Amino acid sequence: SYIRHLPPEATTKLINSVHFEPTSEFTRLAEVDAIIICVPTPLVDNRDPDLSYVESTARSIAPHLQKDQLVVLESTTYPGSCETVLKPILESGGLKSGTDFYLAYSPEREDPGNPDHATAGIPKVVGGDGIAARELACAMYDEIVVQTVPVSSMDVAEAVKLTENIFRSVNIALVNELKTVYAKMGVDIWEVIEAAKTKPFGYMPFYPGPGLGGHCIPIDPFYLTWRAKQVGEETRLIELAGEINTAMPGKVVDKLEEALRAETGKSLKDARILLAGLAYKKNVNDTRESPALVLIELLEERGAAVEYHDPYVPEIPPTREHAALAGRQSVGWTAEVIEACNAVLICTDHDDVDYGLLAGHARLIVDTRNAMTRVAGNQKRIVKV
Repeated sequence: SYIRHLPPEATTKLINSVHFEPTSEFTRLAEVDAIIICVPTPLVDNRDPDLSYVESTARSIAPHLQKDQLVVLESTTYPGSCETVLKPILESGGLKSGTDFYLAYSPEREDPGNPDHATAGIPKVVGGDGIAARELACAMYDEIVVQTVPVSSMDVAEAVKLTENIFRSVNIALVNELKTVYAKMGVDIWEVIEAAKTKPFGYMPFYPGPGLGGHCIPIDPFYLTWRAKQVGEETRLIELAGEINTAMPGKVVDKLEEALRAETGKSLKDARILLAGLAYKKNVNDTRESPALVLIELLEERGAAVEYHDPYVPEIPPTREHAALAGRQSVGWTAEVIEACNAVLICTDHDDVDYGLLAGHARLIVDTRNAMTRVAGNQKRIVKV
């Protein structure tokens, strides 16, 4: 398994199963009862939705679509896209949705690296192009997950997925803004959150960080802002949250340079910086949209020499937006490596990293994840961001 949180035993079991047969031959779609589309839905450069993967997959499916088959899209998209984009392509082969085949939308729900929420235990929202399509999709997913949640249409199901991730984006932006404001007042946002979450009602903890990462939260809100403009509406709160979260890597670099000057009298130019953690969240090897990649580029633009350590990401994979970083390798986590750097920037707080080594050997620690509260050390060297 190349996905860290999915153990090799799981893939071995599948490969040895007579019920699992990977193929790239679309002609074999004639053999199945249900087709589930799970492809990327990124943004183009101007932050408009990029449905090219959905469209190309649908064009590959259409010639092989059979009567009475069920087609379900799981990729995140905006309300109306199944109806106006996917459905016409699938119908181009002559079969009609709701009569000859059945179309539904059921957004993926996953929390990578969280052992408490496996796919089978997460309720699944299902919307169909008609009642029959919804019932068929629910019947399929009822065999897989603990509960299906039928909704009235594909549009509603599409909106559910966006709402879930916009909720997170807006609240993360809020705590990121509060972090900046409270820091100017000498108040620790992490202590505030820990105290606030003792309230058993009316509050849900969200945590600040160096920026948003992953394939959902940095992208999904812009699918709705684009669609909202098409119907003549503004999404000012959502767009402001996006601006706040997008600005966080720059604020982290500013704070790092400020701390470096205060502690050593040195600017970032020609400074050696060790970045701890490259994945977008702890305990996974997923680097999609990771703020760490942005941080490396910003630091190097200011003249710093940057290395990174991440036990989950031994080498930076190719990406569309950070192609120049591909191939760089993780350095060792040793006292010698740490002591050779002017500062260590904690970007991702993996559980199996020895932060005590930092406390004993780092000249300066800039902590964006509150990771250093786990260890005792020279607190004067730690700057929370």
